[in-house]
Amino acid sequence: MAYSELIKNFSRIRTYLRSFYVYGFRHRDEFTQKSARSYDNERRRVESWLGEYMSFGQDEDGRRVFLSVDSRSIPENPLYRAFRTKSFTDRDITLHFHILDILKVTDGLSITGIMDELADRLSEFETDDLPDESTVRKKLREYSALGLVLAEKKGRETIYMLSEDHVDLSTWDAAAAFFSEASPLGVIGSFMQDRLPEKFGQFRFKHHYILNALDSEVLYELFSAIGEHRLLTFSAGKQSAAVLPLKVYIGTQTGRQYLLAWSPANERFAFYRADLIDHVKTGDVFDYPADMTLRLDDFCSHVWGVTGNNCTHLEHVDMTVFVGPDEGHIIDRLEREKRCGSVEQVDENHWRFSADVYDALEMVPWLRTFTGRVTELQCTDKRVITRFWKDFDELTQMYGSFSLQRGSEALKAARLSQSEIGGGNGGESDAVS
Repeated sequence: MAYSELIKNFSRIRTYLRSFYVYGFRHRDEFTQKSARSYDNERRRVESWLGEYMSFGQDEDGRRVFLSVDSRSIPENPLYRAFRTKSFTDRDITLHFHILDILKVTDGLSITGIMDELADRLSEFETDDLPDESTVRKKLREYSALGLVLAEKKGRETIYMLSEDHVDLSTWDAAAAFFSEASPLGVIGSFMQDRLPEKFGQFRFKHHYILNALDSEVLYELFSAIGEHRLLTFSAGKQSAAVLPLKVYIGTQTGRQYLLAWSPANERFAFYRADLIDHVKTGDVFDYPADMTLRLDDFCSHVWGVTGNNCTHLEHVDMTVFVGPDEGHIIDRLEREKRCGSVEQVDENHWRFSADVYDALEMVPWLRTFTGRVTELQCTDKRVITRFWKDFDELTQMYGSFSLQRGSEALKAARLSQSEIGGGNGGESDAVS
């Protein structure tokens, strides 16, 4: 197979980028899907787009290739370049320019008029390879779906006209630039900037989650299905799913994106990582159950992150923290970060956070951030308390208890008051917004 910089199927390059350059950092010998030559072709293709961001590492098993990007020095996500490399045939590019140019100099033509114009134009090139009518109709339907062409029925004929663009993109340069780097579908903003004489390059992001660009096609399918209330089938890792998509959550710690969906088969809410979703197929429009909105709101009111489901029982968490007279910022933080929980004042120097959640274990990373202030911690899932105090013991061994003076006596008392604490560890999940 001859090497080509262009690609037909983005899902293949998405999988390749994830496996070898983003998450896996694999060696050439670990490429088992096809031949080593296929690996070399894919590698050269990626290097042609992202050469200046590629780095190499050497270990005992050989050479590894990965992406290395400093967000302080780039105004635009470099992964958007992969979306500008879709392959096309000679016929595609010929029809693209000729059809749009024909419609630009007319007030509208039927398929017969367009075919006549094409025949006249292409005859200048001394070729007999003229497109058939069905091919041109297919291309017109494609452009109509994209909004490039308007199709209007007049009698028994369909008249095609070029869509008029009255938007002055130059007034949207800053908005498009920000959207392209901050939105889940920022690739749209990136394409908008391509039509500007000069790109707005003043934004820089401290936390720049560029890897989300690889999920753009999947997210487009998800958002379309959410808006049209359609069922979806897809594969997510080693599992497959047939669900009704409802919301997309974005992690505040990692920028990772998750789909919240409802399964009609078992009436269960569940989360799926967007970067693992593949082979998406859109199904029929689904009639929501009458109480779906209430059920969704109730479920979301007990979700801390992106784990748990409505088929498990709720766990209750209570955390009391010490707040000094001049530490109003701690109260502000509790109110700002409480999510589905509640905050109340216990006495002059103590405030209590409470929440009922489906998975209390995923709260442990957040609870740990109040270490040194926690005077009481209770949870119906005893693994949470075990995990918290285990982490506290490791922290004191590492740094010494002298550095954890705030609330230390209350902490000791709280530990002594715990009894019959169960063991076990639980997974952690990204916080979401």
